Amino acid sequence: MTDTIEIPGYKAGTWTIDPSHSEVGFSVRHMLISKVKGTFETFDATFVTGENPLDTKVTAKADVASVNTNDKNRDGHLATNDFFNAPEFPEITFVSTGVRNEGGDFKVDGDLTIKGVTKPVTFDFEFGGFGTDAYGNFKAGFEAKTEIDRNDFGVNWNAALETGGVLVGDKVTITLDVQAVLQP
Repeated sequence: MTDTIEIPGYKAGTWTIDPSHSEVGFSVRHMLISKVKGTFETFDATFVTGENPLDTKVTAKADVASVNTNDKNRDGHLATNDFFNAPEFPEITFVSTGVRNEGGDFKVDGDLTIKGVTKPVTFDFEFGGFGTDAYGNFKAGFEAKTEIDRNDFGVNWNAALETGGVLVGDKVTITLDVQAVLQP
C-alpha cells in the first residue's frame, strides 16, 4: 500500500524547469584540502506529478559541454575522455524510479547515467514551497542532493601529489536548486 501524502498548495500536472531560477551543481575534493565547485549551465527536466506526490516521475538531463568551474582550462579537461568524454557522451541523465517518504523526509530514487554508465542513486529532497510569480505562473521550489563515487561511472582520472594523496577526490556531491513551472 502506498502512503498518500498531502502538501498544502500541491497541484498535479506537468512541470518544467525555470532555468533562470535553477542551478545544477557539484563539488569534489581538490588536493585533499579544499573543494572545487562547478555547475552545468545548460540543463532541462520534466516533473509529472500525480494526485499523490509519491507518484511523481522525473526525467532530467545536463549538457556536459556546458560545465563551468570558473576555470576554462579545467572545464576543457573535464570535457575530455579523462573525465566526461563530452564528444561521445554529451549528456548526463537522470530518470526517477520512485519517490518515498522516510519519517517526513522525501527521497527520490532513480537511475543516473554519466559517461554511458547507469547506476541507481537517491536524492535527498527538500521541498521549498509553492507560489505564483508576477506573470501568473504557478511555481514550486525544491533542493535535492546526492553523493556518488565518480569511479563508479568511469570518471577515474587522477594525479598523485608530491605531498601524498591525489589531486581529485572520489566522492562528488551533486546539488540541485530548482524552481519548476506548472504547465497549462
